[in-house]
Amino acid sequence: KSCIIPVFVLAANIYVAFSLCDLYGIALAALGMLSTLATGLTIDGFGPISDNAGGIAELAEFPSDVRERTDALDAAGNTTAAIGKGFAIGSAALVSLALYGAFVVRLKSLSVHVQLNGVNILEPITFAFLLIGAMIPYWFAALTMKSVGKAAGEMVQEVK
Repeated sequence: KSCIIPVFVLAANIYVAFSLCDLYGIALAALGMLSTLATGLTIDGFGPISDNAGGIAELAEFPSDVRERTDALDAAGNTTAAIGKGFAIGSAALVSLALYGAFVVRLKSLSVHVQLNGVNILEPITFAFLLIGAMIPYWFAALTMKSVGKAAGEMVQEVK
């Protein structure tokens, strides 16, 4: 379920950027997402560092309060890693759309007689709904896992 809101935000971002400035707007939106790349990579590097700190604390047999602190840092590191991955996927979607647009523009400028009929992925509404359609299986999988977890929890309570 965590992919629903980011996909809708990304779809809206694509639609607005394309509506305002055509493919240039998509490229600028991708550039805007990638402009914070240094910060995102720095935050993403926090996860393995805190995980290794927890492993060192356990191997060195430090007191339990040290391990509790490193576990809290490790949980925060896992959260930041998940956020970083989502950010990378979103920026990759924008960059791929801008790159495909550049390819189509270059193809048209070469005077190559290629028929580009059918579904036009460069239309913002088409690409936005393509992203939403790609999100739906993940959403249904999340709903299925949630219902299976709920049923398993009820069975455990019944057995107790």
